[in-house]
Amino acid sequence: MATAEAHRVVAVNAQIHHPACLPTMASLLRQIVAGPRMRHPEADLDLCYVTDNIIATSGPSSSYPQVAYRNPLKDLVKFLDSKHGSNWAIWEFRAEGTGYPDEEVYGRVKHYPWPDHHPPPFGLVPLIMASMRNWLQDKEAEGRVAVVHCKAGKGRSGTISCSYLISEEAWTAEDAMKRFTERRMRPGFGNGISIPSQLRTIRYVDRWTKNGKHYMERPAEIVELHVWGLRDGVKVAIEGYVEEGKVIKKFHQFAKAEREIVRGPIRKETGFADVAMEVMGKAKEKTKTMPKDAGDFVESQNGDGTKDTGTSGLNGTNSEIQPGGGDVIFRPSERIVLPNSDINIDFERRNKSKYGGFTMVTSVAHVWFNTFFEGNGPEQSGKVDDSGVFEIEWDAMDGIKGSSRKGTRAFDRMAVVWKTPAEEARRASVMVEEPGEGEPVREMSSADWRTSDDLSQDFEKKLGLRADMAASASVSRANSPGPSTGGSNAGDDVPDEIEGVKQHVPPTDENLLSGVTGDQRDTDVEKVEEATSKEDGEVSATAKKLKNPTTRSQDEGHQ
Repeated sequence: MATAEAHRVVAVNAQIHHPACLPTMASLLRQIVAGPRMRHPEADLDLCYVTDNIIATSGPSSSYPQVAYRNPLKDLVKFLDSKHGSNWAIWEFRAEGTGYPDEEVYGRVKHYPWPDHHPPPFGLVPLIMASMRNWLQDKEAEGRVAVVHCKAGKGRSGTISCSYLISEEAWTAEDAMKRFTERRMRPGFGNGISIPSQLRTIRYVDRWTKNGKHYMERPAEIVELHVWGLRDGVKVAIEGYVEEGKVIKKFHQFAKAEREIVRGPIRKETGFADVAMEVMGKAKEKTKTMPKDAGDFVESQNGDGTKDTGTSGLNGTNSEIQPGGGDVIFRPSERIVLPNSDINIDFERRNKSKYGGFTMVTSVAHVWFNTFFEGNGPEQSGKVDDSGVFEIEWDAMDGIKGSSRKGTRAFDRMAVVWKTPAEEARRASVMVEEPGEGEPVREMSSADWRTSDDLSQDFEKKLGLRADMAASASVSRANSPGPSTGGSNAGDDVPDEIEGVKQHVPPTDENLLSGVTGDQRDTDVEKVEEATSKEDGEVSATAKKLKNPTTRSQDEGHQ
């Protein structure tokens, strides 16, 4: 009996790993990775037509094992050649590397890379818009299409697709985002663009477009941070873009000596038990209300006179907040001057075990904003306010790797006081205008295409246990490389590509979108993330078992 069962298992395994089954398994893996993103019914590729001349697709690959669960580059090129001849070109935004050399797409690729899960450095936007416009609106060449891709063909690709529709096709921001969601996402799997900082950029683009497309790139200085309800164990860093936007650099990490507690104690956590209690909402003290003077600072302006608390139209924070936090002002001991107007405030909260050896990362969040827009630059013909305040609540912060997951509350509300450093601004301010029709457009240098697509700017940023390291005793960051327990390693999963997108056929059949309501789209994305994250490691592990066809054919030749 046992022998018969063993023979059956061997037979099934042999059947699964038979060369004839490998293409089918690879196709199945691609469907799993696409998840809530619908595949193109004709090409069986993870792409969609946002409009008749803009195609959004996940990043293709020509190397193994990625080609087993992502768009095979040769299949994508074959599809584009068959449908559009030579009238297609690619715009890619991957700071982690494209995964293919330019020659494999006939050199028809434009590079404007920036890190995954983040908004574009705004200085790139006028260049990308002009580059796409010159290609698509060339009167001597009709029928052209622009193919935009990042990694999943969602956040970065969606931001640029919507920006183009707003700035070059006169769409409203709401209509552009609605169209991208309809064409890219399966009904019921949330919005196409969901990262708050990317949504903020789309609002910036709308204001930029409505006010003459003027943009001044200039240095910015962080004066101080006001944080209400700050919990224990929170590290705060100031970051910005360098190397043409391909790299995020940490310019300053606040030390305890730079922190002044102005109201209430910051209750020190006594161990993992306290963290668990906070997660369960069973803190030791009663709930308290936000101080009345928490809004004394000037709130961020949208440019139309309305106030922006940083929530970007998302769910705001309830006035009832968890106890245990103090009101704090961070003042840098040395000046913090960033080279451009894009600023990222990064938070990480860690709690150490009282028995030593391990640290629990319980909160990870960040937020990007641009001082040109927060200083009302578009509405003042490029003349930016010399100083300002950007304010945001915890619930409106960006989560881990583009998700809404941030862990336990690290603070309640934050206000960043910034100014323009006069001397640096005189030396380094640059007016960035969108190049005119037919004018040459500067392109950025590409990232190394051989770079593993399992590495991103977020490195090991995740929640959970970590081994305590002496190097992180004084400065601790969520993306500091180090051992962690639980979950898959950076090289063993397929991050982000399971973010819920679909394919859409060329918009000759509008009936495919009938019956799709907003209520169907606006469902809880976290349910998708929770269900699909469990598949990450399994997909990549299975993909690595698939043999490279070249290797397989060589093996068969020796038989």
